[in-house]
Amino acid sequence: MKLDVLTIDLSKYEATTEEREDLKEWLGGAGLATQLMKEDLSSPGCDPLSEENVIVLASGPFTSAYPAAPKCVSMFKSPLTGNLGESHAGGRTATCISNAGYRAVVIKGKSKKPVYVVIDDDKVYFRDAGALWGIGNSLITGRIIAENEKGRGLRSILRIGGAGEKLVRYAGVTTETYRHFGRLGLGAVFGSKNLKALMIKGTKSSKVHDRRSHREMYDKIYKKAVESDAMSKYHLLGTAVNVNSLNEMGALPTENLQRTSFENAEKLSGEKLAESIGQRIACNHCPIACIHIANLREQYRDEPYFYKTIKISYDYELIFALGSMLGIGSKDDLLKMIHKVELYGMDAMSTGVALAWATEAFEKGLISKDETKVNLKFGDRDAYLKAIDHILDQPTEFYSHLAKGVEKCSDVYGGEEFALAFGGNEMPGYHTGYAAAVGHSIGLRHSHLDNAGYSMDQSIEEYPAPSKLVDDLMEEEQLRQMLSSLVICFFGRGVYSPEIISDALKPLGYDLSVEELEELGRSIYFEKLKLKKDLGFKAEDMKIPKRILETESSQGKLDKEYLDQALEYFKKIVKKA
Repeated sequence: MKLDVLTIDLSKYEATTEEREDLKEWLGGAGLATQLMKEDLSSPGCDPLSEENVIVLASGPFTSAYPAAPKCVSMFKSPLTGNLGESHAGGRTATCISNAGYRAVVIKGKSKKPVYVVIDDDKVYFRDAGALWGIGNSLITGRIIAENEKGRGLRSILRIGGAGEKLVRYAGVTTETYRHFGRLGLGAVFGSKNLKALMIKGTKSSKVHDRRSHREMYDKIYKKAVESDAMSKYHLLGTAVNVNSLNEMGALPTENLQRTSFENAEKLSGEKLAESIGQRIACNHCPIACIHIANLREQYRDEPYFYKTIKISYDYELIFALGSMLGIGSKDDLLKMIHKVELYGMDAMSTGVALAWATEAFEKGLISKDETKVNLKFGDRDAYLKAIDHILDQPTEFYSHLAKGVEKCSDVYGGEEFALAFGGNEMPGYHTGYAAAVGHSIGLRHSHLDNAGYSMDQSIEEYPAPSKLVDDLMEEEQLRQMLSSLVICFFGRGVYSPEIISDALKPLGYDLSVEELEELGRSIYFEKLKLKKDLGFKAEDMKIPKRILETESSQGKLDKEYLDQALEYFKKIVKKA
C-alpha cells in the first residue's frame, strides 16, 4: 500500500501529490498527521485563523481493509484553545481519501474568494462557492453540492454551516449527513480559509500483499466485532444508554454542573429516545451501526393537520450538553435544540456548556438582557433556540465573546469559577471522579476520548497515588494513539487487541510485533505532546475548574490536593518532553 500525500494550496489554487514512504512507520491517522503538521505548519506561533494554519486529513492502513476502522483524523491549530486541534469523524471520509489513492490530504493557504474543492481521484478542481457562502444551513450546502457533482455513493462531502463562516471558535465540519469533525474548531479554520466545502470522490481499490491471509483476518475480526459488547451495547441503544446509568450514579452534569443528577433524565434516556427511533446507520465498513436517528414531527405553520418529519441523530454527548446541562427535560425540545446546532455546524458540547455558563452568569447578574437579548433560564427551550441564533449572528459584544468559548468569555465577564473548560475546551459529560477530572486536563485534546478517565473511575475500587493515576491515564492514551493511527474507532478497541492488530497488519505489508506497536503508541504520544507545546500549550497554565471541586461526583467531592499533585506530576513530564 503506497503512502501518497495530496497537498492543496488554496492561495495558489494548486494541488500536488508526493509519495511519502519515509513516513510509513507512522502508519496513518494521528501518527502521520502529527508529522505532516510539523512539516507543513511554517509558523507554529501563527494565529489559528490566519492563512498560515494548515489542515491535515488522514486515513490509515486499516481504512477499507478491516471492519470498525472508518475514522478520519483531522489535525490543525485550534482557534478555540490556541494549540493542538484534533478531531475524528466516521462516515465515508477516510474511505474516500483512501479510494482516491491517498493516505492524507494537506490543505494550506487561503483562497481569495469562497471556494469548494473537489478531489476526483487524481484530479483536483477549485469551484466558485460565492453562491453557497452565506447559506447558514450545512445540510442545504451539502445537498446543493451533491446535486451538482457526480459520484453518488463514492464520495464524501465535508462542509461548514454559518458558524464556520462567522468564525465561531467551536464551529465544526459536517460530513455526510450525520457525522462531524466536531470539537476544537475545524469549521472556523475552514471559514478562515474561505473554504466552504471539500468533496472527495474515490474509485480506486487498495491491493493487499496476501489476499488469502487478509480474507482470513477479515472474517476473524468481523466475527469478533458482531459478537462483541460494542455490538450489543452501541447497536441497540447507542451511547445514549449512558444517560440513566450516569444519572443513577450521580455523574450526569446538570444545569452547569450545579447538580449531578437530573429529574428528567429518564425522558432523555436511550430507552426513551428509542421509542421514536427512525433508523440506525453505520459508518462505512462497520457492522456495529451505532448512529441512532430519531424522528421529530413538526406541524407546519398555520396548518393544523400537516406535519413534516425531521430525522435527527443523537448520542450521549448531545443529550448531556443540550439536555441536562441546560435543564431541558423534554425529548422533543432536546431534538429541536440538536437540530438547530447541527444546521449551523456548531459543536454541540461547546455550545451547551457555553450556554449553561451564560445562564448562571445571567442569574447571578454578571450579564444582563442588554447583552443576552433573551432571558436565559434553565429549561427554557425557546430562549436557548434564540441564543443559538445569536451565537451565530453575534448582535452584541457579549455573543462575540461567547462565540470564542466559555473560558475566554468568562475572562471578560467574570464567573471563571463556574466556567467549565479544560485547557480551553468545554467539558464533556462526565463528572465521575478523579480520573475524569485529571484525564480531561492532561489529555492532548482535553477530551473524554483521550484516555477514558470516566471509565477508569467506574472500575477503580481505591485510587492509587496521584502519580500512578497519571501514569495509567497516559498509558491508555498511548494505546489510543496507535489505534487512531490505523484508524480504528474507539468503540472497536475491545475487538482489536495488540495481538490481532499485529497479525492484521501482515497481509497489508507491515511487520510489527506487539512490543513494536506499543512503542509506536508511546512515540506518537510524545511527538504530539511536543507539537502541542510548539503550538502554544503551557503546562503551567493547566487548572481544574473550581466547580469541579464544589459539586459532588459519583466518588463524592474531589480533594483539591490530590488533583494538584496529579497535575504537578504531569507538568514535570511535559517539561522533559
